[in-house]
Amino acid sequence: MHLLNNPWRRSARDFPIAAEIPFPSTDAERVAALLKHCPAHGETPLRRSLELAARAGIADVFVKDERGRMGLGSFKALGAAYVIVSEAAATGDPHPQSLAGRTYVTASAGNHGLSVAAGARLFGAKAKVFISETVPDSFAARLAAKGADVVREGETYEASMAAAEKAATDNGWQLLSDSSWPGYIDRPWRLMEGYLQLAAEAAAAMDEPPTHIFLQAGVGGLAGAVAAYGRRVWGDAPIIVVVEPELAPALIASIEAGKLVKTEGGVSAMGRLDCKEASMIALKGLARDADLFMTISEVEAEAAMQPLADAGLATTPSGGAGLAGLLAIGGQASDFGLDSQSRVLAILSEEPQ
Repeated sequence: MHLLNNPWRRSARDFPIAAEIPFPSTDAERVAALLKHCPAHGETPLRRSLELAARAGIADVFVKDERGRMGLGSFKALGAAYVIVSEAAATGDPHPQSLAGRTYVTASAGNHGLSVAAGARLFGAKAKVFISETVPDSFAARLAAKGADVVREGETYEASMAAAEKAATDNGWQLLSDSSWPGYIDRPWRLMEGYLQLAAEAAAAMDEPPTHIFLQAGVGGLAGAVAAYGRRVWGDAPIIVVVEPELAPALIASIEAGKLVKTEGGVSAMGRLDCKEASMIALKGLARDADLFMTISEVEAEAAMQPLADAGLATTPSGGAGLAGLLAIGGQASDFGLDSQSRVLAILSEEPQ
């Protein structure tokens, strides 16, 4: 485990990211209004787990359970699909064919591609999803079942993303990535905005503010959005902890270096978090909003799976990484400000595979 206190927490505007990169949105009201156009939308539960709290030696653990989100099995349903809903609404007449003729293209190492495919199909558009050679055939089949045209390209997510970007340029398609970089800001910013729905639902369901929020991160979109909303509704009080695989420490490495860096490492079993470079929007937001960054090992992630299943929260190492971080702390609780009165909010981000 590598733990870093965020040195930019009170001075994020000095973090050297281009001024045109925005902070994450906190406009959850806009999200709720637009999701009314999505027939699959419905609230997910906030679950309380005294079993996990006892294991961690704290008072309470609250888990926002995203396994049933829009029938796609993941919080990602609120991302790309929300962007497409927004663009359908912008036509002034959102209906099942309002985006006919458009093709949305992306790369995916997991559930983002399902969200693109589902959103495109809702409004008559097409979806083309590039996946790397390491993505299982079972996931490729799930994408195809949602109507996506699936293309394998490259040995890594980064290679498939480069192929998607080239295909968008060559064919005039709509690139819909869940990361951001200079010159590609608007859609990923809107995509992160969609995640505010789950944050707002969780906040509304809690009688008291959490003392801590544990957030797993890949490129950082989910963590950045939830952290920004947490600061909006609860201010500085919660200690926000970002959890990454030690094989893909894109955010912690960038915070430590004081600039965006590209990391290297082996392939993580936390596949949906196995991203070697952070989203610039997410990095800018988390430099402002997160208190602590930590990494967990493959062993620590896997060790959390049975306790989560025993608590009725079966998921994948990616989906439970935030909770795995909490359970891995052990004797370092004081470094996180955790004690017997602490109340932790975490997100179960996907269903078991």
